[in-house]
Amino acid sequence: MKAERQRWSPAPLIACDKPALSQLTAEIEDKGGEALGVTADVSDARKVFAAADESDGLALKTADGWLLYDDQAFAHFEYLKRQQDRPLLPRLTDHQTDEQGAKVTKVEVLFFDVLGTVVDWRGSIAAEASSFLKRHDALHIDADAFADAWVGRYDASVEAVRCGQRPFIPLDLLNMENLEACLKGFGLTPSAVPSAELEDLNLAWHRLKPWPDSVEGLSRLKERFIVAPLSDGNTRLLVDIAKHAGLPWDTILGADTSEAYKPMPKVYLRACELLGVEPDRAMLVAAHDYDLDAARRCGLKTAYVVRSNAHDPSKAAATKPLDGWEYMANDLIELAAILK
Repeated sequence: MKAERQRWSPAPLIACDKPALSQLTAEIEDKGGEALGVTADVSDARKVFAAADESDGLALKTADGWLLYDDQAFAHFEYLKRQQDRPLLPRLTDHQTDEQGAKVTKVEVLFFDVLGTVVDWRGSIAAEASSFLKRHDALHIDADAFADAWVGRYDASVEAVRCGQRPFIPLDLLNMENLEACLKGFGLTPSAVPSAELEDLNLAWHRLKPWPDSVEGLSRLKERFIVAPLSDGNTRLLVDIAKHAGLPWDTILGADTSEAYKPMPKVYLRACELLGVEPDRAMLVAAHDYDLDAARRCGLKTAYVVRSNAHDPSKAAATKPLDGWEYMANDLIELAAILK
C-alpha cells in the first residue's frame, strides 16, 4: 500500500501503515538491508536518515515504487529535502502558446533519449541483421522479426539490474547475452558463429542511424542549450553512435555514469548533478511516455517527439502520447523552432 503523494511528486515513501511496513521490511531484509524507519513525510524522514548515517543497509522506497539503497537512497533523499517546498511543475496541455517561450528561457540543458528518439534503433538493427542472416544462409528468418526479438529482450534484461537482482552491467554485455538467446530462439547455434562475427553484429548498436532530422535539429538546439544524451547505453556505445551518425553533443553521459537504468530516479538526478543544474532547469526530450513521466517526477521539464517505429517491441505501442508534456513536436527541427 502506498501513502498518498505529498506536494512534491516523488515524496519519500518507506511505508504508510504496519502491514505495508512489514512487507517492505521483509523486502529490504531479503536483499540484505535493514529497515530503519518508516515515514511518508520529508521532515519526519530526516530523523530516519539522521539515525542511519553509519548504516550499511539504508533503503528508501519512492512513491513510484523504486527501492533505493545506500548512496542512491541518500542522494535521492537529499534532493527531496531541497525540493520539498517547491510546488509541482504545471502539466501543460497547450504546447504552442507564447507563454511557453517565456518558460523555456530558464532551461539550460536539454537531455535526449537516444534509442528511438534520436536514432532509428529497430530499423538500423534490422538492416544489419539482414546482412548477417544472408551470410549464414538463414534467409528463412525475417530480419525485422529477428531485430524485434533482439531489441524486445532489452527491457527485461535491464529490469533485473533495476530490481537489484544483478549488479550494474553495461548495455553492451546485456545486448550480447540477448543476442545469443535470440539466435537460439530462431534455431541458430551461437557457438557455430565465429566470435568475431557475433561481436560485430552486437556492435550494430554502435552504428545506429539517426532520424533524418536529428543532426540538423540538434545543431539548432545546441545554439541555445547544452545538449546531451541521457540513455541506457553505456558511454562508449553512445560515443560510437555520435561519431557514426554525426551527432553534435556537448557532452556524453552514459548509463555507466550513474550505474542505473531508466526510469530509476538516479538516472535523471545524477545527470543534472554532473552538469550542475537543478532539475527544473533541465528538460528531457524523448519519444517514450514512461521516460518522460519519470523525468517529470524528478522535476525536469519534458518534450515529446513523435517517432514511428520507436517503441520497445516487447511493449504495446501507444496509440497516442499521454497528455501533460510541456512541449510536443513532430521532429527535432520543429522542436528547435518551438524553443527558439
